[in-house]
Amino acid sequence: MNSRAPSNRAQGQRSGPIGCSLRPLLFATLLCSGARILEAQAPVGATNGTTRGFSYRRDLVPDGPWSIHIVKIDRSNPELEFHTTLAHGSTIGLTVLSEQIKTLPPELGRPIAAINGDFYRNDNTTFSGDPKGLQIMQGELVSAPCDWSCFWIDPAGNPHMTNVIAKFEVTWPNGGKIPIGLNEERKKDSAVLYTAKIGKTTGTIGGREFILEPAGSSPWLPLRAGEIYTARIREIREEGNTVIRADQLVLSVSAELLPKIQQLAPGALLKISLITFPSLKGVKTAIGGGPALVQAGKPRKWGFLQVRHPRTAVGWNTESIYLVEVDGRQPGLSVGMTYSELADYMFHKLGCTEALNLDGGGSATMWVCGQIANSPSEGHERGMANGLVVTQKPENGK
Repeated sequence: MNSRAPSNRAQGQRSGPIGCSLRPLLFATLLCSGARILEAQAPVGATNGTTRGFSYRRDLVPDGPWSIHIVKIDRSNPELEFHTTLAHGSTIGLTVLSEQIKTLPPELGRPIAAINGDFYRNDNTTFSGDPKGLQIMQGELVSAPCDWSCFWIDPAGNPHMTNVIAKFEVTWPNGGKIPIGLNEERKKDSAVLYTAKIGKTTGTIGGREFILEPAGSSPWLPLRAGEIYTARIREIREEGNTVIRADQLVLSVSAELLPKIQQLAPGALLKISLITFPSLKGVKTAIGGGPALVQAGKPRKWGFLQVRHPRTAVGWNTESIYLVEVDGRQPGLSVGMTYSELADYMFHKLGCTEALNLDGGGSATMWVCGQIANSPSEGHERGMANGLVVTQKPENGK
């Protein structure tokens, strides 16, 4: 799976569990032993040595051959939560998964497992690391959805896999409206809203850029899906590449679009709507991916010729959520899977009623208890845009 595609927005034998309290050397030995069934009992625990609901196992299937890494999370355990990461913690970019995990705030708890996330842009420009689709990180809307599927967890803790339609728009003082993108390259005849998550500047050339500050009692940063913001124009710039302060927004309008918008001066008020369908209001964790592998209890089928690659997926049923990584491009170890093979595995072997493919290829990575558990196809971790992480909340629940 090629994780390097540019952003395109539009709208066997099964092993036993391994826990995080294993010593690193023992853990690494088990992973590298080549045994068909890796088995060790060791529950995760911050202080008392027992935390229900987490297990790691490796499934070696000779028919592929396939080397499959599986993390299972009990949905009934409130101590375990899902979060997303960004490459540089607070800004978009490209870094390896093990480094991204280090950027998680301590108050989220102890990271115990993670996989790579969405497809991303990688073209050595300002926008390298721009996730292809939706990302919500600790409640903050970082990246807009595209026309692919998303994985998100609602405020009640239930996982979902849907296409999300964004109706992001700005309303000018005269009532005129235009659609806007979020933290992405501003294309011809378009407008994009930027936060400091994109980096130090907007990375744009020309056009007109409105530096925005909060107005009155309107909600402000961090941006949240489903909110409508009132913003006051603090400054207007014509050069592009505007510096973005952490407490400000920048609305960038391309030169081609300028004749269609109202002429404004500093002090004017704008409305910025970040409504989505379905509503993501209150959602704290979301990440893009695709395609859907299992929907409504049925594995999907593909009629075209497919190629086996390293794969990463997230799936679930009423009891558990699974993080899955399939090694590939290593004939003596694992050849990778097609979409159909992964869909069948998620459904028939794991019992998932819903499952979503994430980025794969050289990005396919699983991290467990402080170490990379799988065998990346390039022989080492590859930089990526974001990841999906499971944390164990602190004992006091804060």
